[in-house]
Amino acid sequence: MTRKIVQQYKAYRDDIRDLQTRRPVPGPQLEQLDPFLFLNHHGPQVYAPDNLGLPFGPHPHRGFETVTFILRGELAHSDTGGHESIIGPGGVQWMTAGSGLIHSELSPESFKRSGGELEILQLWINLPSRLKMTAPGYVGLQANEIPQIPLSKGQGTVNLISGSVAGVTGPIASLTGVTMMTVEMTAGSEVTLPAPAARQVFLYTVKGRLTIEGDEAQAWHLIELDNNEDRVIITAKDDATFLFGHADKINEPVVSHGPFVMNTTQEINQAILDYQAGKFDVKLSQ
Repeated sequence: MTRKIVQQYKAYRDDIRDLQTRRPVPGPQLEQLDPFLFLNHHGPQVYAPDNLGLPFGPHPHRGFETVTFILRGELAHSDTGGHESIIGPGGVQWMTAGSGLIHSELSPESFKRSGGELEILQLWINLPSRLKMTAPGYVGLQANEIPQIPLSKGQGTVNLISGSVAGVTGPIASLTGVTMMTVEMTAGSEVTLPAPAARQVFLYTVKGRLTIEGDEAQAWHLIELDNNEDRVIITAKDDATFLFGHADKINEPVVSHGPFVMNTTQEINQAILDYQAGKFDVKLSQ
């Protein structure tokens, strides 16, 4: 037996300026899928030459991690920890906000001049109280730094970011043992993925329809699975791409206010005061 679909949550449209954006969580039916807090799906779309690019100028975070998947296009990152990078198609950014960072996520000047395709996913993963004030960190990976595990008969690829699959370990060592990957499949192909019964699975359909234990998973949906088994078998009805991962549940109170996610209102108030006092602006050790 394998895991089955419990419920599907459609990503609702919430554009940011001219950036097409869909968000399955948080939404009207689902506040979080502990420890997964938030997912923005930007695009897919094509930017014309001489565009304004992405609108995410300097902004703070505290208390969680952001994982950004650049499916198409490019993303320029900089933060007050001194980290800077331009990540291209197929690359990933894993940022630990921890005790506090200010960062920018913008389009490189070359993209704004020339335009092109853009599709980006950003996932927020909560940190437990013991790690909320951990030192901030950042890892930027290009596509060629991410292990690709081929499916049988060349029918797709697992791009492994963190955790282990089929004897392969991803390059990110998650603070909380999160396993995360993107999976690309051709129509009719099948993959079996580990999904330990005690852990929360995160499955979002970026493109195409999937079948799980006879039930169809629609595109642009967050798919909640039961937790009775330790694997899931996924079949692609179309050429498909999906985001897949699993993590231990934190089971702690979640109090969020914009870019801050803590355990109490008092901690949120302190985060605001620290940000206003310029404590997020200090360059941090590498």
